Amino acid sequence: MKPVRVVTGRAVPLDRSDVDTDQIIPSDWLKRVERTGFGAGLFAEWRDDRSFVLNAEEYQGATILVAGQNFGTGSSREHAVWALMDYGFQAVVSARFADIFRNNCTKAGLVPVEVAPEVARRLIEAVVADPSTEITVDVERATVAAPAAGIEAPFTLDPFVRERLVNGWDDVGLTLRHAGDIDSFEQRRPAWLPVTSA
Repeated sequence: MKPVRVVTGRAVPLDRSDVDTDQIIPSDWLKRVERTGFGAGLFAEWRDDRSFVLNAEEYQGATILVAGQNFGTGSSREHAVWALMDYGFQAVVSARFADIFRNNCTKAGLVPVEVAPEVARRLIEAVVADPSTEITVDVERATVAAPAAGIEAPFTLDPFVRERLVNGWDDVGLTLRHAGDIDSFEQRRPAWLPVTSA
C-alpha cells in the first residue's frame, strides 16, 4: 500500500444517504478474481441514468467523493473499496461510515473522512455550486479543507489508522516490520517442528 499523507483534488458530490456496498459495486461484478477493473462497475446501475453525477463532465477526474450520511452500509465487500480506488478516488467524505466499510478502506489505502454532518453538507453544496472547488484532506493533521469555500474542519481518524495510512502499512506491511524477529524465532525453533518453505 502506498503512503497517504495529503489528498488534494476536485470532488464528486454524491448527495445520497444510506449508500450500501451493493449500490457501490453491484454483485454482478463480484465474479472477477483480480483487484483491478472494478472502476467500470462503480455505481453501475445508477450510471445507466445519464443525469447521474458520475456521468457529468465537470466531475471527471475528481479524486475525492463527498457522500451523504451512512456511506458503505450493507455487506462487507472489499470490492466496493477496490471499485472506488480503481475509478480514481483517494478519499471519501461522509458524516458517517459503516464500520466494516471504514475498516476495509483503511486496509487498502482509501481515506475515510468522517466529518460532522454540517461540514459534509457544506462541502456538497460548495462542490455543486462550483465543480472546480479544490478540497484538501490532510491525513497527518486529520483535517479537511476547501479554502475557496471557507471550509476547514477536523475529521475523526483513529491514531493507529492514521499511522498506517501515513506509512503505507497494510496488514502485510505491519507484519514485515517484524521480519527480523520472525526470522530469529524461526531459527531457534526445534528442527522437528513443521516449517514453511519460501
